[in-house]
Amino acid sequence: MEKLYWLDQIKLQDRAKVGDKAFHLSRIIQRGYPVVPGFVVSAEALRQFLENLNSSESLIADLPYSSLHLDVSNWRQLQQVAGRLREEILSASVSQEWVNKIFTAAREWQTSCLIFRPSLSIADSIQPMENVSGLLESVFCHCQQDAIATALKGIWSQIFRARSLLYWRHTGINLQQINLAVLVQPVENAIASGLLKANSSGWEIEATWGLGIAIAQGEVLPDVYYIQNETGIILEQQLGNKMLAYDVNHPSHKIFSQPLADSAFTPEENCLVTYVLQEAQQKQYALQPEYLQQIIGLATQLVAELGKTFTLKWTIASQATYSKLYLTQVTSPQSIIPHVYFIRGLAAAGGRTVANALVTINSQQKPEQIPKGVILVVPKITPDWLPLLQHVVGIITEQGGLTSHAAILARELGIAAVVNATSATSLIQTGERLLLDGDRGEIYRIEGEVRDERDREDGGDKGERGVNTPSSPTLRETKATSPSSPFALPMIATKLLVNLSQSSLIEQVKSLPTDGVGLLRSELMILNILDGQHPQSWILGGRQAQLLERWSEEIMEFARAFAPRPVFYRSLDWRSPDLPSLSNSLQSSEQSMLGERGTFSYLQNSSVFELELKALASVQQSGYNNIHLLLPFVRTVEEFVFCRRKVEEALLTQVTEFELWMMAEVPSVLFLLPEYVKAGVAGISIGTNDLTQLLLGVDREQGQLAKVFNERHPAVMSAIAQLIDMAKTAGIPCSICGQAPVLYPEIIDRLVEWGITSISVEPEAIERTYQAIGRAEQRLILAAARRKLK
Repeated sequence: MEKLYWLDQIKLQDRAKVGDKAFHLSRIIQRGYPVVPGFVVSAEALRQFLENLNSSESLIADLPYSSLHLDVSNWRQLQQVAGRLREEILSASVSQEWVNKIFTAAREWQTSCLIFRPSLSIADSIQPMENVSGLLESVFCHCQQDAIATALKGIWSQIFRARSLLYWRHTGINLQQINLAVLVQPVENAIASGLLKANSSGWEIEATWGLGIAIAQGEVLPDVYYIQNETGIILEQQLGNKMLAYDVNHPSHKIFSQPLADSAFTPEENCLVTYVLQEAQQKQYALQPEYLQQIIGLATQLVAELGKTFTLKWTIASQATYSKLYLTQVTSPQSIIPHVYFIRGLAAAGGRTVANALVTINSQQKPEQIPKGVILVVPKITPDWLPLLQHVVGIITEQGGLTSHAAILARELGIAAVVNATSATSLIQTGERLLLDGDRGEIYRIEGEVRDERDREDGGDKGERGVNTPSSPTLRETKATSPSSPFALPMIATKLLVNLSQSSLIEQVKSLPTDGVGLLRSELMILNILDGQHPQSWILGGRQAQLLERWSEEIMEFARAFAPRPVFYRSLDWRSPDLPSLSNSLQSSEQSMLGERGTFSYLQNSSVFELELKALASVQQSGYNNIHLLLPFVRTVEEFVFCRRKVEEALLTQVTEFELWMMAEVPSVLFLLPEYVKAGVAGISIGTNDLTQLLLGVDREQGQLAKVFNERHPAVMSAIAQLIDMAKTAGIPCSICGQAPVLYPEIIDRLVEWGITSISVEPEAIERTYQAIGRAEQRLILAAARRKLK
């Protein structure tokens, strides 16, 4: 069985496996909102289950690859086939390994009741499938192994209901396209539950006593509150008609226990009970004022995440000593797109955006300027494209992987991006209307208008304004940074740092809960001040003083904003192919994967490095002692010693706070770290991007080798563990600043366990990384406490 996908750890690449409902909920929980915890049994589990059905009937034996040729107009045949399929599924055995894994995970919640929610996605379709009313329904069960197996089969069997089969046929969906995952969450007694419906004209909140199933089944008339969305003011409220409520094993007032509608379970198997509300309670509003205001506050914050139109389901969980508001479901309408995607690549930077395409056939011939609000389509992106990217809302490249320059730049700037989209520049024409889905790695051609509730004017006629009108040029769902969490963050001991290069992002990032800048990418930072010329050209042209002044001021912006927090400035690390448009590129290594890069280039010509050190010294002389130097791509101890002497000559070491670090990304550091420490290295920062490509022999710019370029490869993880251990032995700090913790947050557990001293990530990953570090540290503390008790 595949692993279980915990809501707070789901990545962009997992969407097809976990389904739309779980995926959208994971986006919210990872941004710090109060979501009921949960994990997902992936769609692959159902596929394996169907493949292992032991039946002599050809209809069953062909699953899940059967095309199920049915005459859906023949209702007798439809009912017979649906009944036979469901009977086979419900009577089959679920792998005990799967059941044990689910039971073990769920038991950590210490709950007696679970809810299994269907989470559906359809391959090769962008129609929203998370809210197919009446088609797939949730199932409640006891937290017991037999009940879990039955509930799992109950969810899976629903795709073979007669009405489901009818729906698949009418919408042209075959079984191979259906990805049905199961979201498992604990169910606790609730004081009240309900939902909030938001649109551009206002909000409507419904509430009832107990669990929200009473509203879903139409058994109560809920209390209703009408809210003015701009101010959060309660315009009107109406008391509902609430005679009964649902709870989990409620100790009193129980009059009957029944399964949910259309459930496969008997009353004894269902973990919910209903009870009659006392007359006084029936006449009271279910939602206390303090929780009403909390729901309004949450909705106000979620407008930035979801737009003006969305639906929230919430519950106020009741524990022995406290109660707390949680979200249980979040849905938002998707734009209606008339065609399925026509190009697929790698999902490099999240978000969905609709705009006109601007196609550039030759990456080395950059346009002088780019119109604002376009989707840039180009073979590949090199760092010197950075100044132009400030104006685009989406990026599509034919080449590159998840750690390519295009992907890294897009994630830092908050631009939706798809890389490794084969033949994109020939299939797309400039001016074409596209929808770019950076979450799925898909590109859609749009014909006609794309409408979305989020882009309608308040008070305007519905559907009057589409996203391709001049007043609303794009539909954007990307963010450069995470929002501030509305809830208290845990204390963490591992330092959390941020990767940056653009001073334009400082204001958004400096207030985030970080301990400083772990990687200031100088080669991207300096592009904003070079006027399209290589630094060497400035020096040869006699404009050294002018460049020094610009360079110093640019660094000082970061030092000033984050002081007294440290800023680790990585000195220039350019490969010649990265700068095709800058003069003075080294032509001798244009085709090299590595180029004459890193500290080796300083030995070849030290003039630019010496000017860079003068800029750092100038910042120090202005009173900022929080700047440190991080040397890139160090191959040998001799290279480091050369650079250390240059640093000393620049008088940087006269400031006692100054530290000289090096990137640990060339595999030779695994053998030479003690020698580097003897030579004066004060700390190391692991660059997983280069370390991975050198250990595995894979160019990270080659997207077609994405499966091989795996930063979770045992060789890479072993190298990281070794570096952390060697750093601890040497008594120096060890950070990590590559893309691995961003792309694969599950490795944070291992980094913390091994003793990493700091983790540096992109701005958009700050909040979820903070939470992941907190969880990892708590697990270590708990494990240590349990060992002590033994």
